[in-house]
Amino acid sequence: MLKKNEGIDIAQELGGIQNIEQAQALFEKRLDKEQLSRIRTLSRPDILIKIANAIAMCDPARIFINTGSEADRQFIRQLALNKGEEAVLAMKGHTIHFDLREEQGRIIDRTFYIANPDEKISSLANKSLRDDALVEVREKMAGIMSGATMVVGLYIRGPVGAAASNPAIEITSSAYVCHSAEILYRNAFADFEKEVDRLGHFYTNIHSEGLNRPEDLPNARVFMDRSHRTTYSFNCTYAGNTLLLKKGNHRFSVDKAVYEGNGRELAEHMFITGIEGPGGRVTWVAGAAPSGCGKTTTAMAGNHFVGDDLAQMWIDENGSVRSINPECGIFGIVEDVNGEGDPMLMDRLRNPGSEVIWSNVLIDENGVPQWTGNGETLPTRGRNFQGPWKKGLTDAGGKEVKISHPNARCTISSSALANYSDKAEAPEGVETRVITYSGRDSDTMPPVWAAKNSDHGVVIGACIVSAATATEVGASGVKRAPWANAPFIPGALGDYMKAQFDFFGNTGIKDGKRPILAGLNYFLTHEARGGNGKKLLGEKKDVKVWLGWLERRAHGDVDAIETPIGFIPRYEDLKTLFETLIQKPYPKNLYDRQFSLYVDNILARNELQTTAYGKEENIPRLLFDVLQEQRDGLIALKTKFGPIVTPEQLLEGA
Repeated sequence: MLKKNEGIDIAQELGGIQNIEQAQALFEKRLDKEQLSRIRTLSRPDILIKIANAIAMCDPARIFINTGSEADRQFIRQLALNKGEEAVLAMKGHTIHFDLREEQGRIIDRTFYIANPDEKISSLANKSLRDDALVEVREKMAGIMSGATMVVGLYIRGPVGAAASNPAIEITSSAYVCHSAEILYRNAFADFEKEVDRLGHFYTNIHSEGLNRPEDLPNARVFMDRSHRTTYSFNCTYAGNTLLLKKGNHRFSVDKAVYEGNGRELAEHMFITGIEGPGGRVTWVAGAAPSGCGKTTTAMAGNHFVGDDLAQMWIDENGSVRSINPECGIFGIVEDVNGEGDPMLMDRLRNPGSEVIWSNVLIDENGVPQWTGNGETLPTRGRNFQGPWKKGLTDAGGKEVKISHPNARCTISSSALANYSDKAEAPEGVETRVITYSGRDSDTMPPVWAAKNSDHGVVIGACIVSAATATEVGASGVKRAPWANAPFIPGALGDYMKAQFDFFGNTGIKDGKRPILAGLNYFLTHEARGGNGKKLLGEKKDVKVWLGWLERRAHGDVDAIETPIGFIPRYEDLKTLFETLIQKPYPKNLYDRQFSLYVDNILARNELQTTAYGKEENIPRLLFDVLQEQRDGLIALKTKFGPIVTPEQLLEGA
C-alpha cells in the first residue's frame, strides 16, 4: 500500500524551509513588492512552504507569481520570445518551439519513481530509492535557476468544483512550459486554496531546463515522488518531460484512484467525446490508446469534443459513470493531420483566430508550419527540429531527414474547436456510456468489438498490444500497452487491475447506466487480411462508423454476432452507418476481411498476455479465467471452421 508523506520530502530537505514563518521571511527577502503582494493573498502553510522550498532550492534571480490575468499571460508569452524558447510565425498568435534534436519525446530511460524501501513499483517502470534520488536532485537541481526567472502557477486539473479534479502547482524557469500550461490547463489562482480545502490535497511540479544544451541531456532526469506528490524535472525541454501537470500528475492521479478511490474512481489515458445518435441524443464515449495512436483523431470524430488525452472518472450518487477532462487544451501530434481526416482541427491550424504553439514541425521560408502528411504541397526547404532543412537532406547515417519529426505537435485551446462542448467545464462531468481501448495493431483484432460484460471489457484494456511510436525516445517494435496507461501506472499492475475490475463491476452503477466496454482497431493492413501492402484496410474517417455502432449498441438499437472475444457488428448495420454517417459505400467483401477472426493470431495474443501476466505478482485470477474462456472458445471455432472464421460461419455456429 502506498503511504503518503513517507520519508524525506526532498524539496524541504534541500530548501530548508520548515515552517510558515521561515517561508514568509524568504518571500520578504526574495520577492519584489508586486509579487509579494500576490503571494500574500495565499494563506495555507503547506502551499506556501512548498513554494518557498522550491525558491530556496533552485535559487532563481527573479520570481513571478502568475495570477492567470491577461497581462500575466502576455508577460509569459513575451518572456518565451525574449528567451528564444519560442519565435513568432507569420500567422498572428502562432509561435514555434524547437526541442533539442536528441529530446523529441519522453525520456523513459531517465524517468524514475522515487521509492521508499519495500514499496512496490510497476514492473514496467524505473525506480530510484529516495536516498539516491536525494543525491541526484541535490547535485543537479540545487541552484539550477541561478540568473533565471522562476514562474509559479496555480492550476486545477479539471473543472473547479468537480469531484475528481486535482489542484497542482507548476514551478518552472521555462517560459515555454508556462505558456503551454496556460493553454492546456485552467489557471485557478483565485480558487486554488478553496479547491485544496475541498479536495484535501495538491500536487507540486518543479522544473528547470537548465542551460538547455545537448551535452546536458545525459544528466536530464524526471523524478516523481509518489509519497509527497511532487515531481522534479531538469535539463530537458520536451513538454512530456517538463510540463508535469500532464503525465507526471496523471501518474499521481492514478495512484490516488487505485489506493484511495475505493472502487469508485479512475484516472485514465483516454479521450472524451460525444456521439449524436438517433433522435438527437448524445452518448458520451471515453477511449484509451497509447500516445501517437489516434486519440485526437478519434476524439475529433465525435460531435461534441471534451478532451483527447486524459480522463478522470467516478461513480456518482445517482449510479452513473461520470468523466471530466483534466485539461482544457490539446497537445496533439500533427503527423498525418490533414483536411480530409481532421477537417475541424485543420481549420484552426490553418486559419487565423487561435493561439497555437507549434513544436518540431518545419517552418518554411514564409513562416508557415509544414509537416508530414498534411495533404498539402510541401516546400523544399525551411527549418525544422534539427536545424536548416532542404529536400533530400540526410543524417550522419545516410537516412533521409523528414520534413518534420514524427512527434511534432500543436498546442491549442479546446474551446477553439468547432465541435467543442461547453460540457467540458461542467463540474458534474458527462455521463459515460461507452469505453474503448485501442492500439496500433496491424494484424490481429477486428476494427470494433464489444465485450460480453464488464470483466471481459477490463481484459480488453489489459491486453492492448501496440507498435511503438515516436512519443518515447528510443522505443521500437511491438509491445504490450495495458490500458494504454502502462507508462503512467506507478504501483503494481495487479493493484491497478483490481481497481479496474472493482470500478466497472461496481454494484453502485445502476442498471441501464453501466458502460459497454469495447475494442477499437483501425490499423489493420491489407497484407494482414489477404491483400498486398501496408496501407490501412480502411480510412481514418471510418472511426465515425465504429463509434456510431457502439453508440447504438449501448442503447440496444443494434444486434450483434457473438464470438469468443465479444460481440462484432452485423454487416447490414455497418452498411447503413457508412452510408448515413460518412456517405461512403461499404462492400461486403471489405466487411468479411475486417471482421473475420484470424484465430491463430488471436490465440498467439492470448498466450502472450497469459504468459506475461503470469510473471506478475497478485494479478487478479479473474483475468486468467477470462483469457482461458476465450481461448477455449477460439480453439473450438478453429476445430470446426479452420484458422480463419468468417462472420457467416459465426452466425452458423450460433
